[in-house]
Amino acid sequence: MKKKNLYSLACLMIIGWHAFAQTLVTQVKPADSKKWGYANIKGEIIIEPQYEKCYEFSADGYAPIYDTKARQYYFINTKGEKLATEVKDFKLIDGLGFDLKGFDDGLVPIRQGEKWGYMNTSGKVSIPAKYDHVLGFNGGHTVVQKDDKFIILNTRGEETVVNIPGLQDVKGFAEGLAPYRTADKKFGFINEQGTVAIPAQFESVGYFSGGLAWAKNMEKKVGYINPAGEWVIKPQFDVAKEFDAKSGMARVKTGDQWAYVSKTGNIVYVKDTNLWGDFSNGLAQGRKNDKVGFFNTKGEWVIAPKFDATRDFKNGYAAARQGDKWGMIDTKGDWVIQPSFDGIKDMELVK
Repeated sequence: MKKKNLYSLACLMIIGWHAFAQTLVTQVKPADSKKWGYANIKGEIIIEPQYEKCYEFSADGYAPIYDTKARQYYFINTKGEKLATEVKDFKLIDGLGFDLKGFDDGLVPIRQGEKWGYMNTSGKVSIPAKYDHVLGFNGGHTVVQKDDKFIILNTRGEETVVNIPGLQDVKGFAEGLAPYRTADKKFGFINEQGTVAIPAQFESVGYFSGGLAWAKNMEKKVGYINPAGEWVIKPQFDVAKEFDAKSGMARVKTGDQWAYVSKTGNIVYVKDTNLWGDFSNGLAQGRKNDKVGFFNTKGEWVIAPKFDATRDFKNGYAAARQGDKWGMIDTKGDWVIQPSFDGIKDMELVK
């Protein structure tokens, strides 16, 4: 291949890499500050602390901000620049503090007046505000409610009415399936076409994760089902949580004893801890001698219990507190951001 062609190919590869390059961003509150800002993986401030209420960045590259004085939401990019929106006076689904979500699948639910619609990352209202209740998108679909009808909505705003006798409620989608509840208080799942995928036969259900969802039978025992509604792990637990994608483990409880179950039904008990966290990124929080660390799927300490507090791992990093200061650790337990902040949140992967 000629040198000119090689040079052109190299340039295209570099351009392509930058086009798909992503960055890691977290919310931080510096020492002795009452305001939040944002930092990168090195702990360098990229957006100065100036917000009383700010939220995580979505993969689409925007974070919601709430102006407490103006009582108004807006969005910023990773440079701190405001997203120009065609509507100004809108509300977001808020009520869980820092759990507020922004854009999913390029859309965010917004309320105008008493109705809900969706805004895109260009700041345009791409699905008009005409719904009474809405949820965020997941995998290209969401569930909305208008009058007494439940409707499946795709990102183009196309509607599919859910026609199920005695339908009382529909939750959000996960892996193409959404829980629904009927008048007799039984749960099942519908698909993205609005038809029954798993008939309502359970006392309660969770969301699908890694191809399985927990379900509680009418005898109040919990197991795991596949998308066909078949028991893969028989009902035997009192409480069960969703599976972690990386470890393939889920937290379960029988009586007062927490344990973990694999997708094949193998149960692992971790004795050397008095805290049993959910697995995330392949690791789970544990506590010993009043210090917090992380163990693996075998119950072995991978990160020794030496921190005063931690958050779950996300995108390969976890917030950790030493004394009264927070920093960020990697999966080896090494500091990537020294503990110097009064507050720090999860590390988000942003375009």
